[in-house]
Amino acid sequence: MDCGPSCIRMIAAFYGKSYSLQKLRQLAHITREGVSLLGLSEAAEAIGFRTIGARITFEQLLEAPKPCVVHWDQEHFVVVYKFRKGKVQVADPAFGLVEYSETEFKKHWLATVRQGELKGICLMFDPTPKFFELEGETINRGNFSFLLKYLKPHRKLVTQLILGFIVGSLIQLIFPFLTQSIVDVGINTQDINFIYLILAAQMMLFLSRMTVDFIRSWILLHISTRLNISIISDFLIKLMKLPIGFFDTKMIGDLLQRIGDHRRIERFLTSQSLNVIFSVFNIVIFSIVLVMYNLSIFLIFLFGSALYIAWVFLFLKKRRELDFRQFTQLADNQSKLIQLINGMQEIKLNNYERQKRWEWERIQARLFKVNIKSLSLQQYQQAGSVFINETKNIFITVLAATSVVHGNMTLGMMLAVQYIIGQMNSPLDQMVEFMQVSQDAKISLERLSEIHTQKDEEQDQAGKLSSLPSKADVSISDLVFQYEGPHSPKVLNHINLIIPQGKVTAIVGTSGSGKTTLVKLLLGFYPPVSGSIKVGEADLSLYKQHWWRSKCGAVMQDGFIFSDTIANNIALADDEINKEMLAYAVRMANIQEFIESLPLNYNTKVGPEGVGLSQGQKQRILIARAIYKNPEFIFFDEATNALDANNEKVILENLNEFFSGKTVVVVAHRLSTVKNAHQIVVLEKGEILEIGNHEELTAKQGAYYNLVKNQLELGN
Repeated sequence: MDCGPSCIRMIAAFYGKSYSLQKLRQLAHITREGVSLLGLSEAAEAIGFRTIGARITFEQLLEAPKPCVVHWDQEHFVVVYKFRKGKVQVADPAFGLVEYSETEFKKHWLATVRQGELKGICLMFDPTPKFFELEGETINRGNFSFLLKYLKPHRKLVTQLILGFIVGSLIQLIFPFLTQSIVDVGINTQDINFIYLILAAQMMLFLSRMTVDFIRSWILLHISTRLNISIISDFLIKLMKLPIGFFDTKMIGDLLQRIGDHRRIERFLTSQSLNVIFSVFNIVIFSIVLVMYNLSIFLIFLFGSALYIAWVFLFLKKRRELDFRQFTQLADNQSKLIQLINGMQEIKLNNYERQKRWEWERIQARLFKVNIKSLSLQQYQQAGSVFINETKNIFITVLAATSVVHGNMTLGMMLAVQYIIGQMNSPLDQMVEFMQVSQDAKISLERLSEIHTQKDEEQDQAGKLSSLPSKADVSISDLVFQYEGPHSPKVLNHINLIIPQGKVTAIVGTSGSGKTTLVKLLLGFYPPVSGSIKVGEADLSLYKQHWWRSKCGAVMQDGFIFSDTIANNIALADDEINKEMLAYAVRMANIQEFIESLPLNYNTKVGPEGVGLSQGQKQRILIARAIYKNPEFIFFDEATNALDANNEKVILENLNEFFSGKTVVVVAHRLSTVKNAHQIVVLEKGEILEIGNHEELTAKQGAYYNLVKNQLELGN
């Protein structure tokens, strides 16, 4: 989905400017399907490129300025940056730098035949003076300093941990000297009492180290749990501050996978970061002791360790690429599993089990390929690491044994050296693991910073309004709205409408005419593309969003019932439920009898993990939720379309009482729902066709009449 903006980002970087992926997404008007070539052209021209889109032959592509973007397999964008010795060099956002033969490249790129020639789509770029005048962006790649603030509240515990590490290291430092003394003094002098004494000392030291490790583990668990909660909580807080439009282009699996990324950050912050401090301290201490025993052995260890670290370092770039691929496949896997579970009823009703299973298995096959590459990389790295380490250890053993034979070292000293090397190898492995974990944390931080750097829905709220004027009519002037950028269809086109205060306005029209979109704009979900929505004399954007929604009650077509009690589902924002208001809300929504027939009444758990509800019961709970809020503005989007005639009749009568003095917007198809409205607005293809009350519009026998003429009240 991000391939188009990624291509522009690469080309901008080629010419020396950095832009965030998020900015280019916005400029290219990205959707869940990705972007069009036209969207790419507009994004590129917004940052100072001149672009030419063309359908050209391979020979013409050879002459085209590079780098350029080509349409790949009719579903993807890649950058072509060089031709060399019959090979085409491509930068693919999905796979990195790839080289294709001319035949392979043509197979992926050439898609149409024009005037007897095979042609493919290409977008060419030429930087203008504007490109070099623009500032570009400072790319935030997720700085580790961002994470340090999470450790600050736990300074005392971290200090205790470091002290524990130091004590543990000092205890371990005594062991090689004890080992040497057993051999060189106890065994050589055949003093069994001395050997027992040293063994008793070793046992005491071992128990002390185990106690320190035990306490350290508890402290580490305490810190890591708190850190994990803090980091994920901050992520969710940020997520909830983002505008609704952000979630239109984000897959649920992608967001869940990002939350999973917090585990890697928490692991880096706690066990790995603190372990590496311990490892460095151990290596420094034991290195000093090793130099005292034998400088040559220390130099061999140093050389072998440098080779080991360099070998691991060679694989980090490839690990990063595979990590991004794995993230994409796991996110896709999450989304598909959620769809499978939530859509099981439809799958079984349509005998669609096999196709859905195959779809899931295809994702597993792609994930398997990535995992195979990851395993291969790990095996190559491990094989080289083991070879370097074991070779180093063999050289050290040979050198130590030779020194013992030549009398330069005692047998006890050799055993002590072997113990020291063992104690130094373990911290070295931990340091190498830290390199990999820090790379994982850095990648995760980049993904999370994409969320954390998004603009909040309610940014810069200082000076915004939080009170209604005495005359609070809602005025819509020349309103235009599109979901997917300037070249997408206009969902609302030059809407002009007054929604009078304290009156009921009904909006009718065929499916897809823009009714729900208009309600969402009135609720502040999206800003208009052009035109304005005013409450009183002030534009809706001048009011605090959170405050405005506190004044609004809404029942949307896709309203959500949470896995919670019925009472908590109705009184969502209240910690202390107003029982009188709750009783009033359920009576108005005509659901009291159903609730009281349940064994636990209002404490019955409903939603995805609770008692199953019919669509009509869900709608009545949603209506009760809006009534309980007792707002000044009410928006009902097909709020009664799942109700039977009897329930609808009772609820509408109750609502007429509740609507008194409130500003109400009702979207509906049924005549029974709209006929008593003070004004009825007929929408068609995003434009207003008629406005009037039921009698006026029926008498006109126009669009409204045609919409409802087949319903019972109008006969033919």
